Amino acid sequence: MRIVDVRERTVPISRYADPDLPSGGLNTSIVALMSDTKRNGEPVVGYGFSSVGRFAQGGLIRERFAPRLLAAEDDALAGTDGQPVDPFKAWAAMMAGEKPGGHGERCIAVGTLDMAVWDLAAKLADKPLYRYLAETVGRPLDESPVPVYAGGGYYFPEDDIGCLEDEVRRFVDLGFRDVKMKIGALPVEQELKRIEAVISVLSDGNRLAVDAMNAYSADEALTAAAALAPYRLRWFEDICDPLDYRTHAAVAEAYGPPLSAGEALFSAADAANLLRYGGLRPGHDVLTFDPAHCYGLPEYIRIVELFESAGWSSRDFQPHGGHLFGLHVAAGLGLGGAECNPHNFQPFGGFGDEQRVVDGTVAPPDAPGIGFETRESLIDLFGSLTAD
Repeated sequence: MRIVDVRERTVPISRYADPDLPSGGLNTSIVALMSDTKRNGEPVVGYGFSSVGRFAQGGLIRERFAPRLLAAEDDALAGTDGQPVDPFKAWAAMMAGEKPGGHGERCIAVGTLDMAVWDLAAKLADKPLYRYLAETVGRPLDESPVPVYAGGGYYFPEDDIGCLEDEVRRFVDLGFRDVKMKIGALPVEQELKRIEAVISVLSDGNRLAVDAMNAYSADEALTAAAALAPYRLRWFEDICDPLDYRTHAAVAEAYGPPLSAGEALFSAADAANLLRYGGLRPGHDVLTFDPAHCYGLPEYIRIVELFESAGWSSRDFQPHGGHLFGLHVAAGLGLGGAECNPHNFQPFGGFGDEQRVVDGTVAPPDAPGIGFETRESLIDLFGSLTAD
């Protein structure tokens, strides 16, 4: 098996269900890996994208990492167990010659292609990704549905609290028990009004997580933590600059309820520093690394194993992203849950068109690969890359 073509495009995405609301010009990269293997007369294709919340990586994909995949000789990417493609060999081919450090957003370019490699590998094995992943890395597979929470709660330009309450009601109507909203852009007193409005819909602060999007300084983080503590929230996420481990540790010491970190850390080396110096508490705090942003699954698995070796559980991880890939990763690695973006970042956010959230849980689709084909609007977009 060879990858004979890599096709890539930058596409816009919106934080809001209404794409006309301003989202800061966000975009993402979509890729298609064309293999020389055909089924039903059509090539088997792996699809991937750059997850959400960062930006497209077209230059790095086209000029640096895709050429290395294309240069791999016949069977150079094949698995030793007879599988047509070994995702770990593909990852090593992409990273050939790269120096340690310099993670920046190179990691997202690699992670974008890596997602497509896993989609391709699982399709060639004719298995859904979660099952293929568990078998490949030797993890026991729990067939139970995955706990999921609804991500959203961005600031609305008009009638913010009213729109926020309506959004959360829609999440509850869709079957979600737990919700995550954004804070950090307004004075704490105003944020508390927003939080109280959401809790009034959910009826329990433990069903609400808040994400400060790394906005707070050291002093602001401690002030916010003190104000949030009485609400006993599900977790307080991304409290400060992701590399400010001293502030992480200070807040962890002062704040009793769970914290969450990891979304804005993109390598095992940075994860190790969070583990050593961030003061986070195993079995209590939540790790929200994004598999597509931290060099893809090979590096993400290293991060999980790093924390496990220090006494953490895979159940302490809940991947950021809110899409099908994250759902498969959570199921395949036995993680504690996954994010879902039911209305945001379309058409990438959310799961398959026929999937339903039941009491806050959902099972990944059994279609081969990641199952992008189970989401009509998304596979139409991916399919535009392969149309001749």
